[in-house]
Amino acid sequence: MNAATLAPAPQDLPVQARRLGAAGLIPFVVGALLVWLVRDPEAHGFVAAALSAYAALILSFLGGIHWGLAFRHEQPPTALLVWGVVPSLVAWPAVLMPAWSGLVIHGALLLVCYAVDRRLYPAEGVARWLTLRFRLSAVAALCCFIGAAGT
Repeated sequence: MNAATLAPAPQDLPVQARRLGAAGLIPFVVGALLVWLVRDPEAHGFVAAALSAYAALILSFLGGIHWGLAFRHEQPPTALLVWGVVPSLVAWPAVLMPAWSGLVIHGALLLVCYAVDRRLYPAEGVARWLTLRFRLSAVAALCCFIGAAGT
């Protein structure tokens, strides 16, 4: 198996998936920028909380993908079901933390989710999505770290 088989070019994916994935990064990028630009304490806290909430939402979505993959099986692998709830359970308390720490947890968890998917997607026959997942996860995690640094 060559590298092209494991990680096809993103243009091999549906164009609407690539566009919607990029659109899903808008709140991350705008949130990270606003954390650095907004100086009013009340508004700054709101912006940081909004970025944290969006990160938690996306992490829950990433976990939910595993339940979708599990639904394809007559007897779903327990690992898919368990991992499907882990991101939500970790992201939820991180939303309640101060943004400087919660956003670090969200950023780290985005990277952990990718690492888990890097191992599980090939076994589930969806490895072709990994390049796009890497790019989206890297930008989202970076925005969380930048946002945390600005709080």
